[in-house]
Amino acid sequence: MKKERIERVEKIEKLKRKKNAIILAHNYQRAEVQDIAEFCGDSLELARKAMETTSDIIIFCGVDFMAETAAILNPDKKVIIPDVGAICPMAQQLFADDLLVAKRECPDAEVVLYVNTLAESKALADCICTSANAQEIVKAMDASTILFGPDHNLAYHAQKATSKKIIPVPEYGLCPSHHQIALEDLIKAKEAHPGAKIIVHPECIPEVQDNADYIASTSGMVRIGKEVGDAEFLIGTEVGLLHRLEKEAPGKKFYPLSTTAVCPQMKMHTLEKIEVALENEKPEVVVPDEIVERARRAIDRMLEISQ
Repeated sequence: MKKERIERVEKIEKLKRKKNAIILAHNYQRAEVQDIAEFCGDSLELARKAMETTSDIIIFCGVDFMAETAAILNPDKKVIIPDVGAICPMAQQLFADDLLVAKRECPDAEVVLYVNTLAESKALADCICTSANAQEIVKAMDASTILFGPDHNLAYHAQKATSKKIIPVPEYGLCPSHHQIALEDLIKAKEAHPGAKIIVHPECIPEVQDNADYIASTSGMVRIGKEVGDAEFLIGTEVGLLHRLEKEAPGKKFYPLSTTAVCPQMKMHTLEKIEVALENEKPEVVVPDEIVERARRAIDRMLEISQ
């Protein structure tokens, strides 16, 4: 099996050179996928990296909305997602029709949507945000009322940074992998590792956020783990991040708050699927032009605010 994997990695590297392709991987990807990627990061970092690359082909190892965002930002590049079944369950909780209803009910509100949304919903937003910049974005908006979706836990995190009224759309949108991390998990983990600092993702429930030492995006967690002097950390996010943490901060210990915090969709991309995707240059991510133009404005506004 090890020989087969080495041969497959070698073939992938050869195909990347031949086709001028780059692999971008989210921090929740399988370890072997992270290891062959030119860049691993969170949603904001991946969006920026997609814009910076001079490659002709982007192999995007993440979920559907991330690949859509890369395609919106790179109309002159071919964006490939190795497995089209990598569909974010959170993004499926807010469709354009539902957002239109909310906008009619609050005509004076501005719409800030988490990047974890479908392109058709992004096209109706005033600005996009990520878990790394949600607080910064809501503070920068002009309106005193913000329609914010689809994650109500991230809305809770954003609300703590502003006196503006934030209305979650839908009322109870969530990430299944993060939402299941309970306060009981945090308490038990802290009992097992009393000296460890707790870092959690803002998609976690409010009770978990309120009892953490730090709240951060995945790449924010990596920075904290590397830069803060403590030797042990409890990590409240999808377990795939621990691979990157252990690689980049080898002298420290990282423990998951919950070993069951796994995103099945993020794990759908494999070395075999990446090889096939590179060979065939598909499945390609295509976003309709009329949606691209409108969604691009909201994404660009985020990038301008969050330098």
